[in-house]
Amino acid sequence: MALCTGEESWVDSRTVYIGHKEPPPGTEAYIPQRFPDNRVVSSKLIIDTPTSPMTSGLPLFFVITVTAIKQGYEDWIRHKADNAVNQCPVHIIQHGKVVRKQSRKLRVGDVVQVKENEVFPCDLILLSTSKEDGTCFVTTASLDGESSHKTYYAVQDTKAFSTAEEVDTLHATIECEQPQPDLYKFVGRINIYLDRDEPIARPLGSENLLLRGATLKNTEYIHAVAIYTGMETKMALNYQSKSQKRSAVEKSMNAYLIVYLCILISKALINTVLKYVWQADANRDEPWYNQKTEIERQRHVIIRAFTDFLAFMVLFNYIIPVSMYVTVEMQKFLGSYFILWDDDMFDEEIGERPLVNTSDLNEELGQVEYVFTDKTGTLTENNMELRECCVNGHVYVPDAICNGQVLPGAAGMDMIDSSPGVEGKEREELFFRALCLCHTVQVKEEETVDSIKRGIHQGKSTSFYISSSPDEDSHMEILNREDEMERFELLEVLNFDSVRRRMSVVVRSSSGEFFLFCKGADSSIFPRVVSGKVEQVRARVEHNAVEGLRTLCVAYKKLSQEEYEEMCHLLNSAKLALQDRDKKLAEAYDVIEKDFILLGATAVEDRLQDKAADTIESLHKAGIKVWVLTGDKMETAAATCYASKLFHRNTQILELTTKRTEEQSLHDVLFDLSRTVLRQQGSMTRDTFSGLSGDFQDYGLIIDGATLSAVLKPTQEGSSSGGNYKEIFLEICRNCSAVLCCRMAPLQKAQIVKMIKASKEHPITLAIGDGANDVSMILEAHVGIGIMGKEGRQAARNSDYAITKFKHLKKMLLVHGHYYYIRISELVQYFFYKNVCFIFPQFLYQFFCGFSQQPLYDTAYLTLYNISFTSLPILLYSLMEQHINMDILKRDPSLYRDIAKNSLLTWPTFIYWTFLGVFDAVVFFFGAFFLFDNTTFTSNGQLMATNTQMMFGNWTFGTLVFTVLVFTVTLKLALDTHYWTWINHFVIWGSLLFYVIFSLLWGGIIWPFLNYQRMYYVFMQMLSSGPAWLSIILLVIVSLLPDVVKKVLCRALWPTTTEKIQNADKLYKGHLSEFTPLSSLHAPPLRKHDRPGNDSQIHTHRRSESSPTKKLMCTYWGGKPDYCTFSSFLRLGDNPRFSGAAFAYGAPGPETSV
Repeated sequence: MALCTGEESWVDSRTVYIGHKEPPPGTEAYIPQRFPDNRVVSSKLIIDTPTSPMTSGLPLFFVITVTAIKQGYEDWIRHKADNAVNQCPVHIIQHGKVVRKQSRKLRVGDVVQVKENEVFPCDLILLSTSKEDGTCFVTTASLDGESSHKTYYAVQDTKAFSTAEEVDTLHATIECEQPQPDLYKFVGRINIYLDRDEPIARPLGSENLLLRGATLKNTEYIHAVAIYTGMETKMALNYQSKSQKRSAVEKSMNAYLIVYLCILISKALINTVLKYVWQADANRDEPWYNQKTEIERQRHVIIRAFTDFLAFMVLFNYIIPVSMYVTVEMQKFLGSYFILWDDDMFDEEIGERPLVNTSDLNEELGQVEYVFTDKTGTLTENNMELRECCVNGHVYVPDAICNGQVLPGAAGMDMIDSSPGVEGKEREELFFRALCLCHTVQVKEEETVDSIKRGIHQGKSTSFYISSSPDEDSHMEILNREDEMERFELLEVLNFDSVRRRMSVVVRSSSGEFFLFCKGADSSIFPRVVSGKVEQVRARVEHNAVEGLRTLCVAYKKLSQEEYEEMCHLLNSAKLALQDRDKKLAEAYDVIEKDFILLGATAVEDRLQDKAADTIESLHKAGIKVWVLTGDKMETAAATCYASKLFHRNTQILELTTKRTEEQSLHDVLFDLSRTVLRQQGSMTRDTFSGLSGDFQDYGLIIDGATLSAVLKPTQEGSSSGGNYKEIFLEICRNCSAVLCCRMAPLQKAQIVKMIKASKEHPITLAIGDGANDVSMILEAHVGIGIMGKEGRQAARNSDYAITKFKHLKKMLLVHGHYYYIRISELVQYFFYKNVCFIFPQFLYQFFCGFSQQPLYDTAYLTLYNISFTSLPILLYSLMEQHINMDILKRDPSLYRDIAKNSLLTWPTFIYWTFLGVFDAVVFFFGAFFLFDNTTFTSNGQLMATNTQMMFGNWTFGTLVFTVLVFTVTLKLALDTHYWTWINHFVIWGSLLFYVIFSLLWGGIIWPFLNYQRMYYVFMQMLSSGPAWLSIILLVIVSLLPDVVKKVLCRALWPTTTEKIQNADKLYKGHLSEFTPLSSLHAPPLRKHDRPGNDSQIHTHRRSESSPTKKLMCTYWGGKPDYCTFSSFLRLGDNPRFSGAAFAYGAPGPETSV
């Protein structure tokens, strides 16, 4: 019996022992053989597929496995952390004794004892502390990043229960709200049962609630009752998953996937129909050696067609790039470390690096069109320094002379030691009493803070300001101008909130007088003032606001005993309410805080952050619109906007404020502004150069919170105003280079971001802030960035990325974002391209095999194509590619425009890549087909190509096509690579070498675990033929030629700005980045002074003509240099528009040639 090709495990003969009797000893060797039994099996337990289940399932299994390993590892880490927390010991009071238990066994209602430096195991209501006044100090750094000590208070009626035995005798119940995630809000009531029938009810607020994760400081121990446990704690509710953000690239990927799914179904449908058209002729039904059984012939044609359709779906399923999703996940995860490792973004002052809370949005950093930024702490340092105070109309400054120079205007200022007469002293003293008393800072006079000896100066302890909450029994002492100590008792605190924008305290002096001191924003104080020098103070406040100083107004009023008691009754009834407590407290505050006497105002300076102005200017040049959303008053915010170059001196400011809408109706104001900004618009849009072109009037818009609410309010039916205010407002904003929104509440910030997101352009938005009031807009924006500043870490904790300074935003967007987008867009398009190249020859092959679902490639090639042969080069490219030098991207922000609006993943680009893949696949298939067209049978039955004298069969043909395929798609990526390192060379050429070695081993060794080996000696026999080598080289060149020609022509005739800079950088061997101005490589529109007939243009053109070719020159004209490349290389020398020095924006410098 002849050995069947590819079935080496077959035995040439068999020995049958009759009656299963062994032969006599010594006659012959007894070799037991196994034979099948006599059962006939015609049913199929699995679906018959044209490829093996391993071939089809292994890539999908690989994708799922890698994802599962990544997710499983992260979950295992979380599980270990959970166990560490759940098993940590806590101390519970039971039957008057302290019992130690595991944290997971803690239940609501248990009384817990926590000692100094221990972490609270759950949310607790403070009952008593080791201090007599019932206070304790807590740090909440793990919750909101604030490391300052906060003071919390025990209930007045329980603070005396200081020992475990006393706490065990306490009988009380707590009524409170259900768990909710707001860290700073709690409403409850405790009913204490003493020796009387009726319980004593006391209000509970956030000052009584100790949050899980916070740490006890500078207090020996506390007793508290568990109120929320486990996943109901506020920390757990805050850490629950937020809504998933998806990038524009992901959405494009999903859209492309749907297209390819349709292509897959179309291919399967076409082949199914053609198969039955082919088999309509009885002679083509099946070959004589593979006739169908009678049962198969009797099956319904629809069932047979559906089965064939599924078989073709399995055969062509490789066109769907399943492994692309794993590669994208790996690229995002590994790529995020480049931000973490960036030394330029490391802050030495606080020793912090950037944080990447999610890597899913890396490429979105390269698509930002709107930046919404907070002002205080984001653009500014949030480091307040007192500049002056105005008391009763008189101005005081801390120092009149600074560094030997008299301050401007100091001659007309009254100093603190030269009061304006005897009658002004009382107001002065009241003003500074208000500043000393109206705050929530506490002084700690101890040598030991956080278990460390601190503040020892000349053997004496000094005071520390360590907390931010007052005590009902706290006493304050003030040293007056006669060096006498004045003592005040703090009775009530009306805490600050963002709605009222003020805070008040009620104190009692040593003489028994009651005072209510109030401080807050001018807009919240002036309407409540009945006397005082309002106009003088108002004028000074407005003057300071224009100068960019932050202002605060101070007022007071005296209270009689009856007024104080009435106020206490009003406050207590509001505090005890379980429903709508905040609303009732706000109403009570509104009644109490009125009829003030104005004392004066303060002005503090909040300096602009380092390089904040440069960052905003770079963002503008990059085509990004910057909006400032702040709670500050308009004048202060506008001054900061001018200082940060958001507004320029030639910017025409458009106001949409309450003051203007009081004079005109909102409808008229909106239409006036709309006509103004659209008057000069014409056929060109402002988005083209974001106000950098001289042909446009630069507009800036200022809007306040009250007007914004009116704009966003839905139009009432039947309203005479008509129209949609929101659409008109958006149209105005689109034509403004910058927008300032002042007096914004946190919710309004999110509404602004949401409104821009939902506009018809659907732009990509980024929000950046540093405080808890910025969290809403950070969560709303496509990309949220938190600044690790002085207002805690809540913004950084809720953001997608966190940085330490606003200036780092420039590199994060213009460099990292640019690179991320370029890399992943190439990755996505390349994956679809190489899968089309891979599977389209399989589709063509069906026309030559009678639509029999015969695979063109071997099983190993089908399995390893996306997993091994072509995966590493594109992964490394997507991690390391730098199409332009990093320094050039930072110095020329306008390059960011080249990738705006997802320009590299548009439908035309996608169609080009798809047709390129189809063209290459046709070249692979028909090139190999026609090169080896004439074949004949040899004497031993093998097929030989007559023109190449090479053994040629279906596996040889498929292997030849596959070899050309692997080399072509790999070299295509090599041609697209601009940034070469030894790693690129190793991976690209190593992948090709790995394919060759694998093919040699796969077909050169008889593998014992294979039942058949159809590729045996195929690859080596193919490479032993010279024409096969020539055909591989020829087909690879023909496949790559159209893409190379297209790129050369486009670079020569229609180069983009990026391509011009790439050419120039290559010409000067990478030294182009040493020259800051790159404006000569752009093609901006002609400015007025650059038009024909202008002397400056003619002069500059002559300078260009006199320069030798291929020189980089600095042309100095009008105080600004211009570096530009001459000669026909960039085709700029012949056009005076591109050599004019007027387009430069660098600093002046001497003329230099290179």
